[in-house]
Amino acid sequence: MAHDTRWAGDRRHALACAALLFGLLLVVDSGNGTLSGTRAFLWAGLAALLFLVLLPPRVTAGQGWLETRGLLRARRVRTDRLVYVAWSDGVAQRLVLKDADGGAVAVEPRVLLSSPRLWYELSEGVRRSEAAGSLRRGCPELHRLAGRIDAETAKAVFRASGLDD
Repeated sequence: MAHDTRWAGDRRHALACAALLFGLLLVVDSGNGTLSGTRAFLWAGLAALLFLVLLPPRVTAGQGWLETRGLLRARRVRTDRLVYVAWSDGVAQRLVLKDADGGAVAVEPRVLLSSPRLWYELSEGVRRSEAAGSLRRGCPELHRLAGRIDAETAKAVFRASGLDD
């Protein structure tokens, strides 16, 4: 099973941002002389809300499936039964995958770029979907992403070997 290698770091980052906000709010409120138990509780709630907003979904994959697990629910798609792939442009880019069973998942491309095992599991499932003829829409998007991931991987190999200029 493959998982997002950056998720734990992203979770720590979200927690650090929430703790920093909470600390700053307490310092400012205390400096103004308006800090009370109720206000501290409200600031804690605001910091917890920030943590929930910043916490990314956890992405895992295995042979023939990919899953995203958020705070409230998990979403799973069968990568070997994909019927639709779309690229969601905008501020937060997402790769949207839908399977023949009605499952749908949205994944950030940076997760696939930073986790080669996740990309491998997804690409193997996509190959099976293409071979079976179930993937009818979205092949160009996947091939574009594959080229981007291959280029990033090649750059990383060159950097590690000292061949980049």
